[in-house]
Amino acid sequence: MEIVRKIIHIDMDAFYASVEQRDDPALHGKPVVVGGSPQGRGVVAAASYEARKFGIRSAMPAAHALRLCPEIVFIRPRFDVYKQVSLQIRAIFHEYTDLVEPLSLDEAYLDVTGNKKDIPSATLIAREIKQGIRDRTGLTASAGVSFNKFLAKIASDLRKPDGLAIIHPEKAAGFIARLPIGKFHGIGAATEAKMHRLGIRNGADLLAWSKWDLNKHFGKVGTFYYNIARAIDERPVRTERIPKSIGKEKTFTRDVDSVEWLTGFLATLSEKVAERLQREEAEARTVTLKLRYDNFDSLTRSFTPGHLISDAHEIAKIAARLLKETEAGQRKVRLVGVTVSGFERVDGSGREGQQMSLPLE
Repeated sequence: MEIVRKIIHIDMDAFYASVEQRDDPALHGKPVVVGGSPQGRGVVAAASYEARKFGIRSAMPAAHALRLCPEIVFIRPRFDVYKQVSLQIRAIFHEYTDLVEPLSLDEAYLDVTGNKKDIPSATLIAREIKQGIRDRTGLTASAGVSFNKFLAKIASDLRKPDGLAIIHPEKAAGFIARLPIGKFHGIGAATEAKMHRLGIRNGADLLAWSKWDLNKHFGKVGTFYYNIARAIDERPVRTERIPKSIGKEKTFTRDVDSVEWLTGFLATLSEKVAERLQREEAEARTVTLKLRYDNFDSLTRSFTPGHLISDAHEIAKIAARLLKETEAGQRKVRLVGVTVSGFERVDGSGREGQQMSLPLE
């Protein structure tokens, strides 16, 4: 008899903003944004639910958020505090299982098929974890429970904030058939638009497509789309992950038109990326340069040298070469970044993982 896995996805509710509201009672009930200053070039890192009612979302320019809600309260991020709270939350997870896969500071997958407390119900475990988080941190979390990671992730978003949703195996097919394609985890805005052009608007439409046709239109990720339309997701909960990419970027307070200065700054970013590579005990195949001009036009340029790299000097050298392929110097630059990807462990084991963006200083 096949064992049905029990997977929980825990997602904290407006995590950064909720921590700030918890620590400052004067912020309770107010629209709060954690991020950069609207007077500069700040970006929204997190928005409280009060702020979201005005249409404010993460990654939005802070100045635009201020226009949407002039009463909004801006708070500078306190990443040390968020990390500390995150560790408290992860300690709760480990009371139930060591099969914990953190995706970020505020969310994680848990495999509780076999758990430390021998609780047969994953739903009961999710309730206990939510209550434990509330009791110990004063914060709320939403939980999704299902038999694979894809469905657990979607379920955790169904009843936010402070929600709990379960997708049972016998109801999975009907749930996916009705699900709008834009709600599928792993399908972003660009892919959603492409699927709409192809007539794929929900799970039922996706189910009608063959694996061959999906691969033809979407490449190898088409197999993933084929499987999730059928509620198939065999990905295990991984306790150790190597990122898909490691990157460091910076938005400048003033636009830069000096190629020489940008080249030097890329060397600084490359050092930070290389340090992270060394901590991961990994080497990379590809270096990508990210650039944003003063009019917000963005571009990326990538190079794969044909051998594995981890040295800061070599990363910086490739980034500088890619910089020459842009209009930097002729056009002013407001953001620059360096990312490496295509990893292998130093011991030779490649491993799929997640994108990792290093926090700005």
